[in-house]
Amino acid sequence: MNMMKDKIQKNTILSSCIIFAILILVHGFEAIVLRTDETILGENCINKLFGILMIFMILRILDRKWSDIGFAKSGFIKCVCIGFALAIASFAVSYCAEILILKGQGHEIRPGVFTTGFSLTGNTEIHTGAGFILMCIFFNIINVIMEEGTFRGLFYKLVGTDHSMRYALLFQAFLFGVWHIVTPLHNLIDGDINIASFVGLSIGYVILAGLMGIKWGLLYRMTGSLYAGMADHFFNNCIATNLLHVQTETGVDEMMIVRVMIAQLLSFLIVLILWQKRGKQK
Repeated sequence: MNMMKDKIQKNTILSSCIIFAILILVHGFEAIVLRTDETILGENCINKLFGILMIFMILRILDRKWSDIGFAKSGFIKCVCIGFALAIASFAVSYCAEILILKGQGHEIRPGVFTTGFSLTGNTEIHTGAGFILMCIFFNIINVIMEEGTFRGLFYKLVGTDHSMRYALLFQAFLFGVWHIVTPLHNLIDGDINIASFVGLSIGYVILAGLMGIKWGLLYRMTGSLYAGMADHFFNNCIATNLLHVQTETGVDEMMIVRVMIAQLLSFLIVLILWQKRGKQK
């Protein structure tokens, strides 16, 4: 155990990359081979549970606690309120923008609360039952625990032990962006998009998810816990992507990408301004 601990701490970048490679292989296997998102579960959940187990194992090896990587024992309610406030404000703007654009195109708009699986090529299956909604909420909680615990918690703290915090922030954000390439890869294999679209979407994912990773990393730095980022992350994935939809006579969530981009860029700017203001005050 001590030998493994020394190896991880000796080269934190390499250790993080190895851990990430294992996680993304499991993620890709589930999404592309097992395809649990096409089952009644409607989610890629195995890789998230595996990721939580991986965090537990690494913390045991490093002789650290969950609180050491951001799962603080205090301030939960305050930080969750901060995260939800940020998400609600930014998505209120993006939903309004989406509706105005669709109305400008002559569409009839109606909201909808139901579960769907996220796809770059459109949501196809709609589930309205309470059981599906509860499963969606549960799996999204598991998702934010795993992703925030891995990227903003484990990787950020581990790399930050022998590199600058700015480097650690950008490093985990880059890995978080690469993590999301599995989605366009899935669509490429299914024949929904071509190579050119795959490359463009992959670059876009790395940039957008990377910015989200930086935003949640800064929230971690400002609040001292992962909970604010987890709340914002949860709202983005569960509410704005999976539950609260915009329907027209021609489809559902035809401009979801625009909605998410506007909200995430706006919330990123808000957090960045707050971070810079905090730095000036100090």
